[in-house]
Amino acid sequence: MSLNPVPDLRPDMLAEVLPGSWHVRASNFPMWLSERRIDPVFSYALLSTAPLVLSDDVSWRTPEGETRHIVGVDRLVGSSFTWRGSGLLRVLSSHWSVEGICPDGNLLSIRFGKSLLSPAGIDIIERVGAGSSEPRSLVAASSASFGLTPEDFASLTWLAPSS
Repeated sequence: MSLNPVPDLRPDMLAEVLPGSWHVRASNFPMWLSERRIDPVFSYALLSTAPLVLSDDVSWRTPEGETRHIVGVDRLVGSSFTWRGSGLLRVLSSHWSVEGICPDGNLLSIRFGKSLLSPAGIDIIERVGAGSSEPRSLVAASSASFGLTPEDFASLTWLAPSS
């Protein structure tokens, strides 16, 4: 599974669309399919536009109700991002790309490359507050525009909307 982002996702478009918070609505990434990690949210903030650099805070709740975070920085290199962890995670890195964006900019697909600690995977994320009632139907109706093959789509587990 290679990182092959949709070619028209320019850095300026990504800089406009990505900042904000996003719920993971579907995934084939084992971390989000565990009952130990509830309601994952990706939060991006713009640090620089040239080159495109984002701060990255991935959070989730534990079954005990605690919120956990993985914090890092994403730098656009070519057509994909390189994530580097912060603090103790500084030695870790991974690569990811935006594969497709819904026309309203509130639903997108992300493909992660295999890293030292995790397999390759796909997430469908929805902007917090967008409230799409049927993201699965939207992605199914135009999976190719989200950069998904039929096999990719079939591999996704759809997560319950957050409360």
